[in-house]
Amino acid sequence: MIARSLYRISTVLAAPFIARYMKQRLAEGKEDPHRFCERQGKATLPRPKGPLIWIHAASNGEAMSALPLIDLLLERDPNGHVLLTTGTVTSARLMADKLPARAMHQFVPVDRSAWVASFLSHWKPDAGIWVESEFWPALIWEMRAAGKPVALVNGRVSKRSLARWRRIPGIAADLLAGFSPCLAQSPADADHLKDLGAYQAECVGNLKLSVAALPADADALSAEQAVLDGRPVWLAASTHPGEEDIVAEAHEKLRETVPSVVTILVPRHPKRGGEISERLTRRGLKVAQRSMGQTISGETDILVADTLGELGLFFRLARVAFIGGSLQGNHGGHNPIEAARLGCAPLYGPDMANFSTVAADLDAAKGAVTVANAKDLADHVARLLTDDQARNQLVIAAQRVAQEGEGTALRVLARLEPVLPPVTPRPKGDG
Repeated sequence: MIARSLYRISTVLAAPFIARYMKQRLAEGKEDPHRFCERQGKATLPRPKGPLIWIHAASNGEAMSALPLIDLLLERDPNGHVLLTTGTVTSARLMADKLPARAMHQFVPVDRSAWVASFLSHWKPDAGIWVESEFWPALIWEMRAAGKPVALVNGRVSKRSLARWRRIPGIAADLLAGFSPCLAQSPADADHLKDLGAYQAECVGNLKLSVAALPADADALSAEQAVLDGRPVWLAASTHPGEEDIVAEAHEKLRETVPSVVTILVPRHPKRGGEISERLTRRGLKVAQRSMGQTISGETDILVADTLGELGLFFRLARVAFIGGSLQGNHGGHNPIEAARLGCAPLYGPDMANFSTVAADLDAAKGAVTVANAKDLADHVARLLTDDQARNQLVIAAQRVAQEGEGTALRVLARLEPVLPPVTPRPKGDG
């Protein structure tokens, strides 16, 4: 195909610019200097013997949603292995603690044919599974050139991405036609994928609904509960720029009716913790910044929880959770099921495009509340913190929606079965 040749040539010609861009990312801390060679297709781990399934997930959310599927794949074949690739430093750190035995992580190679070929030459995956929406041409084409099946699970194509792909319909159709099966996150995503050329696209559910409840350290939970000493707590989870000011304003309004309230604010990107803490302090709020070792005291208004991997702890401490990315910046919202699984009443803004089907199900079940601004947020948080019956009804409804999605990973595995490597026989004498 002409498009493939042109793409390969363009990545060769762009090599100096790609090198400069990657060097800048390295300087900004967006790449791991000890594993930078992985981005050039050079492995830092040996390939294990036996079947190997490669799963590519762009970042934290996609990698987390892949975990239930990884568990099922390893359970399916006790002699098999899974290679998970992502493209961010934070996702690598997160997966270091969460991947089970026989699963390993590498950074995905930059989409240059030579680097992808080097990656595939070492790992020799038996099948490739893409999670969500990162359709890098060289990764897909080189896998197909090697004669290996590729599948898409939890596929997502936003309206913005749909418009971009429509500008290159030939390439889009060629890439998507190679996915079998092609499983979408929602019926709307399936329609978008079909529109771009994935004629067999279907939806069997959202893989993110199969993710287990986020963990928490029991000692840390007990310690924080003791410090809070019964004070009412609500959580603003995975916030983006602009939303912290809304949360701060909501907290100020909340104090009028719930004077002892504590707000836990978890920014989507922990590196923003210092900047957020300074801005909230300038508002006259008493702020504790967790990454600096500061803890909640009797006078603390807001805990800025700018750490990684502790969201499960904060959901357990709070009774109500606002889901960030839904009020400012067209981020499409984050996963409200994480709150529901841990008995936290979910609230979110009007932009839940990334979880449109989940949000629709929660809304229909009266298992969530949509808020429009700081006053709206404060009013609903105050009501749910002070009315146990209303909060419990909302949480029960949200948990029913969460339970309905728990079987998604099994349905995905069933659709993947035709393209997975044969299960290897157990060693003799293994009972």
